[in-house]
Amino acid sequence: MFKKISKLKIVFIIILLALSVYFISQNLIFFVKEQKVNNIIPIIDSTSVSYQQENLDFGLPVQIRIPKIGVDTIVEQVGITSQGEIGVPEGPTGVVWFNLGPHPGENGSAVITGHYGWKDGVVAVFDNLYKLEEGDKIYIEDDKGKTITFVMRESRRYDPEADSSDVFISNDNKSHLNLITCEGVWNKDQKSYSKRLVVFADRE
Repeated sequence: MFKKISKLKIVFIIILLALSVYFISQNLIFFVKEQKVNNIIPIIDSTSVSYQQENLDFGLPVQIRIPKIGVDTIVEQVGITSQGEIGVPEGPTGVVWFNLGPHPGENGSAVITGHYGWKDGVVAVFDNLYKLEEGDKIYIEDDKGKTITFVMRESRRYDPEADSSDVFISNDNKSHLNLITCEGVWNKDQKSYSKRLVVFADRE
C-alpha cells in the first residue's frame, strides 16, 4: 500500500529534521534572551532614568501611615502617562506608588505621589505634607504584611519644569522614600499648581 522510501530520501528527511530542530532551538534562545532584556524597564520621563527590577523579595506597598499629619490610606500603583509624566491618584484620598522604580524598602528611591488642594474644599491626602519635620516617621505596609519605617530627612520645593532627577535617583546603596505633591498657586489655565513639594525620607 505504501511505496518504499529510498535511502537517499531517508537521508534528505533526516537533514530536514536536523535543520528544523536547529532553527527551533535558535528561536527559543532568542525568546529567552528577549525575556531577560524585558526585565530592564526604562522610565520615560524628564529624568531619563532606567531601573532594573530584579529583586522579588520586596512586597508591593498597600498602605501608608504618617501619624504626624493623620494620613492612613491605601497605596495603588502607577507608571508613566501618555504625556510622559508620572501618574497621579484619581481621587483625593489615595496615593500611588511609581511602579517603575524601587519597591519601598529596596535600595534606591521609591516614589509615592498624592494630591494637594482638591476642588470644592475637599481634603486631600497630602494637604499637610508640608508640616512634616526632620525625624517624623512614615510607615509603609506591603502585601506580605511587613511594615517598613522611614524617617523624614528634608523637604524641597521645585518648579514644575525643574530638573527632578534627584527625586528618582540615588547611588548610595541605601533605601529611600520620596513623597511628591503639589503646592503654591493654582493656575486655572494650566490646571496645575506653581510648585512641587518633595519630602525625602530614609529607611530607619
